Amino acid sequence: MAELLPELGFYTLAGHTESPADLLGECRDAERIGLGSAFISERFNVKEAASLTGAAAAVTGSLGIATGVTNHNTRHPLVTAAWATTVHRLSGGRFALGLGRGFDQLFDAIGLPRVTFAQLDDFVGLMRRLWRGETIFGHDGPAGNFPYLGLDATFDEDIPIMLSALGPKSMAFGGRVMNGVILHTFFTDDALARCVAHVRRGAEEAGRDPASVRVWSVLAVLCDQPEEVRLRALVGRMGTYLQGYGDLLVRVNDWDPAVLERFRADEVVASVGGAIDAKANRDQLEHIATLIPDEWLAASAVGSPAECAQRLQDQFAMGADGIVMHAATPEHLAPAVAAYRETRYRASFAHWSANPGR
Repeated sequence: MAELLPELGFYTLAGHTESPADLLGECRDAERIGLGSAFISERFNVKEAASLTGAAAAVTGSLGIATGVTNHNTRHPLVTAAWATTVHRLSGGRFALGLGRGFDQLFDAIGLPRVTFAQLDDFVGLMRRLWRGETIFGHDGPAGNFPYLGLDATFDEDIPIMLSALGPKSMAFGGRVMNGVILHTFFTDDALARCVAHVRRGAEEAGRDPASVRVWSVLAVLCDQPEEVRLRALVGRMGTYLQGYGDLLVRVNDWDPAVLERFRADEVVASVGGAIDAKANRDQLEHIATLIPDEWLAASAVGSPAECAQRLQDQFAMGADGIVMHAATPEHLAPAVAAYRETRYRASFAHWSANPGR
């Protein structure tokens, strides 16, 4: 196994998958090349986070594991607290619980309340109390009304909680409340620097040490990949994000909103009938590529191993503490990781834990 790089993570089962068992090989490969963490996103199909985090812990010995992310309102607080404690102990303390606000339209459709910052703040407080072994009676707060909450009075667990943040308010909230913040794919360098500043400012305003909040950028990395892979991983993923929350992504990056309007009005985009990265065919992706400016897609790492390694260094120069590499498996990331090692300043990360929330 290569020397551990706690500052580098990857998204396992990135995007759409029909084979959750692929996670097992990806996590083993990640550990072999020295990646620090696996981030596990959740979709309501075959990417259920509790199952996948347990599997990742079972097949690895040093890899940090994080949900990147799940929602607090899809499980009872006792279920989430017990799941997190189980994976925390199963992994020897390598687990961090990553939360996100999710999509209002989805929650409306499935009959769950929309997520607010007040709910998240309340929920995080409940988790930390339960992990300290407290028994809670008669809780009535933004996260819900719970007559009784309790796990085990002997518990004294230190489990980090992170937040996936796309807008400035989420970033500042993460700085105030969370152990770590996960940013988003396709942030320009300037946007990344602004986002890091929002997190640090939120921590300062709460009287916390700004450096204690670990900020992860998310970077699509495609090292010497064929055109079809580039189309699916870059164009398809960008298109999917523009479908779901394009307005916010455009505002954060200070991009031209007229481009987004043309994208939304396009007949091919409307014809896909679902998430572009999962449903679009090659012809549709090639057309959609003409709708997205090159400068938008340039907020990624594409090219030779050396070029991708330089883009990793660019993320650290903009203030990121860690990088979650997206859109590729560890097997395909290996050349970029090897090139990064040649320019890595080891002392900068000597104090880091493999747990992505510490």
